[in-house]
Amino acid sequence: MQDFKHIKAWQRAHALAIAIDKLTAHFTREGHATLRSQLTRAADSIAANIVEGCGAATRREFARFLDMSIKSANETEYHLLSSRDRGLISTAEWEKATNETIEIRKMTHGYRKKILNDDLATR
Repeated sequence: MQDFKHIKAWQRAHALAIAIDKLTAHFTREGHATLRSQLTRAADSIAANIVEGCGAATRREFARFLDMSIKSANETEYHLLSSRDRGLISTAEWEKATNETIEIRKMTHGYRKKILNDDLATR
């Protein structure tokens, strides 16, 4: 079992989730509350899946949770795009949040690859 607070991807994913929560606080108009919920839940899920994976019994299982985190990053990226295209966030806000989401996804993918390679090396 691993302490998730030491994982850089988790640290950045957690910070992103907090930033997105603040960024979307004004999504209160009819129909946009649902988008806010989807976006904040997807962003929270990036970090949450890393945390859940830290309790996994095997490296392979941990890698599966990292894969879910990557998928949540994909969903977050889409909801950010949708928010921009609906005029709910500025292009600058979208670019900053999207770039961070992409970097977190890359970090998580690299970490997943390392976990799987370590699993193969121990067999």
